[in-house]
Amino acid sequence: MTETTPGWLSPDELEYARDRMPILYVEAVPVRVDDSGEVTSIGLLLRIGSDGTVSRNLVSGRVLHHERVRDALLRHLEKDLGPMALPQVPASLQPFTVAEYFPTQGITPFHDPRQHAVALAYIVPVTGDCRPRQDALDLVWFSPQEAAAELVRSEMPGGQGVLLHQALAHVGCLP
Repeated sequence: MTETTPGWLSPDELEYARDRMPILYVEAVPVRVDDSGEVTSIGLLLRIGSDGTVSRNLVSGRVLHHERVRDALLRHLEKDLGPMALPQVPASLQPFTVAEYFPTQGITPFHDPRQHAVALAYIVPVTGDCRPRQDALDLVWFSPQEAAAELVRSEMPGGQGVLLHQALAHVGCLP
């Protein structure tokens, strides 16, 4: 019988799996767009890490066993932005990029000391009221120019600043 409920691996089982195989993630860059479809704002979560540091983050999370990528994306958007965010998941689930996180720094710009992870990255317009939930302290909306600033990107751990830069380039927001 296939287990499909959230938390399908115990913490010990997850650690065991992380030590032995890549884990699939989805990452989302929440954006606001105007009537012509141009990005006007980028939403970044403010979180406190397990070590007490404050950082900015994208919406991110694992794809569970027997879960469609689209469902995982929606689940994590709702978990981080609240049920009234009204995300517009793209009709095509082709990501704008794939980020490969390694436990060893320097292989790619992306680093996760816990695991080797592969993240499908999406830009997702949201039209509703976003209220951070779970472990996020706040959601701050930046203009594309503000989000492109090195100061903002340097506050993002594990290479997510690089991912944000790629997202801005993908939607034509970099000079």
